[in-house]
Amino acid sequence: MTTKTSCPVGDNKIDGSSTSIFREWKRPDLPSKCTFTLDTPLEQSPHRHIGLQQRPKILPNILYNIGNTPLVRLNNIPAKEGIECEVLVKCEFFNAGGSVKDRIGMRMVEDAEKSGQIKPGDVLIEPTSGNTGIGLALAAAVKGYRCIIVMPEKMSMEKVDVLRALGAEIVRTPTSASFDSPESHIGVAKRLMEEIPNSHILDQYRNASNPIAHFDSTAEEILDGCDGKLDMVVLTAGTGGTLTGVSRKIKSKCPDCKVVGIDPVGSILAQPETLNRSDISFYEVEGIGYDFIPTVLSRELVDKWYKSVDKESFIMSRRLMREEGLLCGGSSGSAMYCALKAIKDYGLKKGQRCVVILPDSIRNYMSKFLSDDWMSQRDFLDLEPTEPSKDWWWNLKVSALNLLAPLTIMPTVTIQETLDLLNKEGFDQVPVVDDSGAVLGMVTVSNMMAQVVKHRAKRTDPVSKVMYKQFKQIHMDTSLGQLSRMLDTDHFVLVVHNQRQSSTIGFSVDGSGGKVEKKQMIFGIATRIDLLNFITSKDGHEQ
Repeated sequence: MTTKTSCPVGDNKIDGSSTSIFREWKRPDLPSKCTFTLDTPLEQSPHRHIGLQQRPKILPNILYNIGNTPLVRLNNIPAKEGIECEVLVKCEFFNAGGSVKDRIGMRMVEDAEKSGQIKPGDVLIEPTSGNTGIGLALAAAVKGYRCIIVMPEKMSMEKVDVLRALGAEIVRTPTSASFDSPESHIGVAKRLMEEIPNSHILDQYRNASNPIAHFDSTAEEILDGCDGKLDMVVLTAGTGGTLTGVSRKIKSKCPDCKVVGIDPVGSILAQPETLNRSDISFYEVEGIGYDFIPTVLSRELVDKWYKSVDKESFIMSRRLMREEGLLCGGSSGSAMYCALKAIKDYGLKKGQRCVVILPDSIRNYMSKFLSDDWMSQRDFLDLEPTEPSKDWWWNLKVSALNLLAPLTIMPTVTIQETLDLLNKEGFDQVPVVDDSGAVLGMVTVSNMMAQVVKHRAKRTDPVSKVMYKQFKQIHMDTSLGQLSRMLDTDHFVLVVHNQRQSSTIGFSVDGSGGKVEKKQMIFGIATRIDLLNFITSKDGHEQ
């Protein structure tokens, strides 16, 4: 007769059996088999648990610098927001690899070693948004494993550079691929595991060591730092391991503590499901949110979910840096922005305490939201003039430039024909559009020349062969101040507007069955000379 024991975190029992659970890959969104309840005695756990560790004066290796991250009191932001309660942040960017994921990277590897699931010479493969990959690559570098990281193209190049520096091999996958498609980071990782001998997906989406790491360390550190007195904890959700492990431990020790989960608009992790209804599927913030519910995520202990949006998240991250000196990443801004709303919604007062987990550092996003240019391109930055009395034009809209309709070409026009046309008209660049006028890309003289000189294209090739899509776009209501910032680094910016179009397929008079699509149509091209001419010609008159 066997006795059923409750599993406090996760559903993958690492029991040392000869068949590796990692080689038997399973979908990352299967229901959890965990039978954990808040009154489950820790002694009944089938897992290995680790108490809080004191850091030695001299570290045997860098993995000893994972955990024991500081709790820091916020001062300026709460005061400006009228917050009376104490707000503490758990600075996970002080971990060795720069994020909260270092905890699970090391824990998954060490638990797999102790159970005999992996051995020296094996290959570790992981689908990830980057930070778990860095945590695993860090452990692999110290312990001598080959490491392959599969992650979507959306993730920053800084993460790629760090992973390569740690010796990991990188495979990029389309951001738009759904998690269960063969082209996704999960699908590609599964295929690599099947092809490479002695390889394992430690699988942060299902592996019990993910939430256990936070159950044993992150949550205990918070409770220890707060002397067991805690009224609210705010966490973002990606795989859900941090949220699950921390909330289970804290709810068992502080039953009245409110757990607040943060999920970006475009993700489906929040509850109730009505919160996830949105036309948006893409979001810029990295490391949080998913298009499926990971097995390790237990949502039942979350008292309230909030949906975060990119602009407010990045602006708050910048505030955390500028006003509190915390060099944190975008998801930290998501957590902090929603934490302020949750504190106000729950009415936390003086004498109460809220802890917000800040998952990672600014290191991975130096070319992203730390850049005014990157923020301006996405209308995330509300720029103010440095000299309001002089910059009369700063807050005017791009529509004030009275741009002329641009010259455009079709993708089938040849490179030589395009060059002849640009020479005749005196332009350096031209947009490429389809039959309906929707923008497909841009072609410049310098790009065409580079491709022809390097023998990557011939003069008779269609211009679509040398067309590129990474160009800056703005709308008519963008401010001239934002345009000015963008033109500091670019010769031109494309001005577009969204046009709603109904497809004829399934269209009916009463609107049923019709499909409405939004296409970006070109309005004009704004250049430095356009802006300069506008300012100089009207400067005296406007003053």
